[in-house]
Amino acid sequence: MIQRHIRDYFKRLSGQYPVVTLTGPRQSGKTTLAKTVFKNKDYVNLEHPETRRLAENDPVAFLKQYRKGLIIDEIQNAPELFSYIQVEVDNTNKPGSYILTGSSHFSFMDKINQSLAGRTALLRLLPLSIKELIQAGMSQETDDYIFKGFYPRIYDKDLNPVQVLGDYIETYVERDVRQLGQIHNLKLFEKFIRLCAGRVGQILNISSLASDTGISHTAASEWLSLLNASYVTFTIEPYQANINKRLIKSPKLYFYDTGLASYLLGIENMKQVATHPLRGNLFENLVVSEIVKYRYNTGRRNNLYFYRDSHGNEIDLFYMTAQRFIPIEIKSGQTIDDSYFRGFKMIEKIFTEYPFGKVLVYGGDRDVKQNDVRIIPIDRIVAYLSDLDRKNQ
Repeated sequence: MIQRHIRDYFKRLSGQYPVVTLTGPRQSGKTTLAKTVFKNKDYVNLEHPETRRLAENDPVAFLKQYRKGLIIDEIQNAPELFSYIQVEVDNTNKPGSYILTGSSHFSFMDKINQSLAGRTALLRLLPLSIKELIQAGMSQETDDYIFKGFYPRIYDKDLNPVQVLGDYIETYVERDVRQLGQIHNLKLFEKFIRLCAGRVGQILNISSLASDTGISHTAASEWLSLLNASYVTFTIEPYQANINKRLIKSPKLYFYDTGLASYLLGIENMKQVATHPLRGNLFENLVVSEIVKYRYNTGRRNNLYFYRDSHGNEIDLFYMTAQRFIPIEIKSGQTIDDSYFRGFKMIEKIFTEYPFGKVLVYGGDRDVKQNDVRIIPIDRIVAYLSDLDRKNQ
């Protein structure tokens, strides 16, 4: 089994909080992780109709069955349980009493905020990371990472990613959005998701997305919120600084899993990645999602921004550490070119201090420093940022 980097932090929090809640996309490995880390706890899955009925009809009796600690999987299926769990943990105040897992639904998060505020630690488990695959002896080529994505089942069982990801869209994403929102035309919604994939790594223009889909601006905003809540997509906000520049105010759109984005773009094998017109965008998505996984795996929040102003000055990422930023440029090419440094030179007129240097993540395999820029292959960026964070704690 592939070891998950969030494991130790997950276990540590269970000794500090009466409840630990693990959220994330479906099929990201939440159940496997919870059952592996907490082998001595009882386990129930609220996807099971009979189990769910008991939890809904007699929650007090349901919880009293389990006194040595309980893992409750897919907790969002019985949201009324949260209030009863609150009463139980307030009475006992025992760390690690309940381990809750579930997909991040609006109602689910509302219930946590209402009933378990201050009583639960909240962790997010995304699909596998590059580092986790390398440590498991499953290192891949960059285009393989882009094409296959990182859902554990693809690697555990050596499955065809096109089949797995197609099934994922039909059985999970479409089901979840039906439960979350009033979406009756699933074919139109699928068109919307595919159009989102076509905008990966780009400034989000809701009006354009709505027009191309054939829906209203309001519907497009709501549907995107559903994809964000289901851990399909996420956005990176623009960096807002107190400077005399007109800054872009719209966010950039990314997918949590590049394999899912590739599938939605119609990519059917790894060879098609190399020639796809959005390969650079998919590579950028790969880098950004790896950094987000690193943050979540260490129990921290997404701290990424991008910079772009109306004069064309742009940096792909600002990574925040010690209340300062590290500018990061992302280039998919394997040959280092002078044009890769253009963004850094442009923003030097705006930002003059770089206490933690500048970073270029590219598609090659050399780890070098050129002038004042650290050039890093994609499989080294997390280790580099981790080292910086450790030094600045």
